[in-house]
Amino acid sequence: MKKKTLKLLTSGMVLFTLLAGCTQEQPPMDPPAEVSAEKEEEPAAEPTKEPEAEPEAEEADTAEGVAAKDRSGNDIMLPLEVESIISMSPATTRALIDMGYADKIVASDTNSQNSYGLELADDVLYMDMMSPDQEQIVALSPDIVFTSGMSSSDGNDAYANVRAAGLCVADIPSSPSIKDVEDDLLFIGKCIGDEAAAQELVDEMEETIAEVKEIAATIPEEEKKTVLFELFTPSADYPTIYTAGPGTYINEMLDLVGAINIAGNEDAQWPALTEEAAVAADPQVILSADMYTPDVINTILKMKGWENVSAIKSGDVYMLDADEVNQPCHRIINALVDMAVFIYPEYFEYDEGAEELKPAA
Repeated sequence: MKKKTLKLLTSGMVLFTLLAGCTQEQPPMDPPAEVSAEKEEEPAAEPTKEPEAEPEAEEADTAEGVAAKDRSGNDIMLPLEVESIISMSPATTRALIDMGYADKIVASDTNSQNSYGLELADDVLYMDMMSPDQEQIVALSPDIVFTSGMSSSDGNDAYANVRAAGLCVADIPSSPSIKDVEDDLLFIGKCIGDEAAAQELVDEMEETIAEVKEIAATIPEEEKKTVLFELFTPSADYPTIYTAGPGTYINEMLDLVGAINIAGNEDAQWPALTEEAAVAADPQVILSADMYTPDVINTILKMKGWENVSAIKSGDVYMLDADEVNQPCHRIINALVDMAVFIYPEYFEYDEGAEELKPAA
């Protein structure tokens, strides 16, 4: 596992509309108000014993490009060569940078600018993902435009004019599982004609997951800890804790490290817990990805009414890198490693020098 390879410089913060958009159907991801589209796998077709004709290929090269489907199931025509890219999603921007395609990005969203602007060219054009300037996008004439679905969360196609202009618009909804994130990466690699670069990131993810699972398997059942993951710390104005429930990759990661998510049995993917419910659950560890509350760790440690919560009494309250945990791309694996070390320092240790996750001494 090469955490340093993945964990390059990140700057700024992803700005998102948590209070306005955080509902069961709108998980707080990439940015955290983005609509999460479950990517259900289609059941395998029953084999035909005596096919009358050879099945048609799913993709066909033409002079215009390669016919394919994006991650939302839309029919698209992939370009034969990619020299210019517009990325309207921080997760996709991060993936493209780490695949070595930062210099191909000619425009992006302002959330990507906040997080990764220093890693992109100075002349990159930025626009609001909620209201993309379609005229500017068409004028740039990129080979491909990656979108996240956030721009069209109101039901209207925010890229209708871009599609009408004949540009390739590839949508990648916010993925609910690690497997979906890996498939997103492979899709991006296919789109830009570099599946090997994408596969390398997926392989690093799988290598880290295997290391985590091997160590987690040594944790006795009676030693497994309960964890509260929070995206927003409750306050007098907003007395709600936004967290990750079942059907999210965050819940999946907590399970991988051998922890018990206190919201793991909630009905919603992204439940809003009351303070009373969180305190009653008595989490042994609190992990925060709150980007709004100043001095968030000390704020949590000093919250009135939380004095007897196990995590508060032991001081086991930790801050995760919000970009890494909130954006569904390969960098979630860095957050996985941090979760493991924060929750179980007696079992997990990350050796910075050797870039290796190993059992604690």
